[in-house]
Amino acid sequence: MVTTENLTFYYKKEQHTFSFPDIFLEKQEDLLVLGKSGIGKTTFLHLLAGLLKPVNGTICIADTAINSLSARKLDIFRGQNIGLVFQKSHAIQSLNVFQNLQARLFFSKKAIHPKAIDQLLIELGLIEYKNSAIQELSVGQLQRLGIALSVIHNPKVILADEPTSSLDDENCKIVIELLKKQAKQTEANLIVITHDHRVKSFFSNTITI
Repeated sequence: MVTTENLTFYYKKEQHTFSFPDIFLEKQEDLLVLGKSGIGKTTFLHLLAGLLKPVNGTICIADTAINSLSARKLDIFRGQNIGLVFQKSHAIQSLNVFQNLQARLFFSKKAIHPKAIDQLLIELGLIEYKNSAIQELSVGQLQRLGIALSVIHNPKVILADEPTSSLDDENCKIVIELLKKQAKQTEANLIVITHDHRVKSFFSNTITI
C-alpha cells in the first residue's frame, strides 16, 4: 500500500515550491502520473523513493512512514522495498547481465538464487544475453534489464520514471506490459510517471500534475 498526504517540496535554487496531490493505493493497485516537462514529475518520484525529503507531508509505503526514517534505515528500506526504473540504464558497466542482478540482490540483502534470476531473464527475453556485457545490449534490451533490476528483489512498489519516452510505439507497449506483468507477479504497486500519453490506455487509475 502506498499513500501520500499534503506533500510539498521546495527548490532553493529556483525558489519554487511544488505541491503534489494525495494518493492512496491499495495492494497491487497501479497508478499513472501524467504531466508536462518541468511540472515536478521526477521530483514526485524522488520523494516517493525517499531520494528527496518533503518540506511538508507524509509518504507511507507498506505502513512505513519513509520520510521519518533515519538516513541509514531509509537506505535499507529503499533497497529492500522499492524498485526504480529509469529512462536511462543504471546497470554497472563492469558487470555482465547476470552479475548485475546478483549485485542488486546482494545490496538488497536478499538471498541470491541463480534459478530465480534465470527465470526472470527468460520472462523478459534476456536469457541468451545472461553473460553479455552491458555495452553489448541494445536500447530495448537495456530497458528490459532495467525492469529486471527493479523487480528481482520483490519490492513492495515499482517506480518508473519516463520508461517509454524514448521508445517507438511497439516497444512502448512491450515495456508497459512487462512492467505491469512483473508488478502483478511480485504483488507490487506500480507507479509510472511520464509525459507520454500513449500509455494512458494501459491504466485505469490516472492523475495529472
